[in-house]
Amino acid sequence: MVPVRPTKVLALAGNYRSHLGKAPPHKAPELFLKPSSCLIASGMPIVYPHDCKVLHPEGELVIVVGKRARKVPVAKAKDYVLGVTCGDDVSAREWQEHDVQWWRAKGTDTFGPCGPWVAVGANYDNLQLTLRVNGHVRQEARTSELVHGVAAIVSWASQYVTLEPGDLIYTGTPGKTEEIKPGDMVEVELESVGILRNAVKAERPAKAK
Repeated sequence: MVPVRPTKVLALAGNYRSHLGKAPPHKAPELFLKPSSCLIASGMPIVYPHDCKVLHPEGELVIVVGKRARKVPVAKAKDYVLGVTCGDDVSAREWQEHDVQWWRAKGTDTFGPCGPWVAVGANYDNLQLTLRVNGHVRQEARTSELVHGVAAIVSWASQYVTLEPGDLIYTGTPGKTEEIKPGDMVEVELESVGILRNAVKAERPAKAK
């Protein structure tokens, strides 16, 4: 079971310099929405759509909102954070590139692994984040490398969207991402939280009637 039931799921794009490459960092957090229907718990399968060609995992720290937040200043933003958990912003790259919006590239069912539980009171701005596929490290960073940290993200989002208890904010992924295939095991480990584990499973195309 996903550790919370959010009213909304926000996510950041390009929030590690190592992921941006030569592009300049964003002056403000670049947020987009993921539908809550994409969330799955640790142990549940990531379903690889039959019409998808390239699927990448993105290991991330996920902020869990603790209380209602509206126009919160940066200095008080952490008072509105319950804790953090592990997340995987699964992304279908060709859909992300060619669709006008990212609703299916990052919001298809099972594209939001989250968990296994919420860590409260950790130093959210300096945690080790690691993503492994079949035991091999694919991504590794500390959350101190985030362009926009936890307080800045919560404050910025709350200026425009009222955050409710249990809402989730995926904070972005570091470095380069690589392709996954059916049969792979994806693990996102976050210091003080634990390990989020999800196997990749091929979708069976619907039979024509």
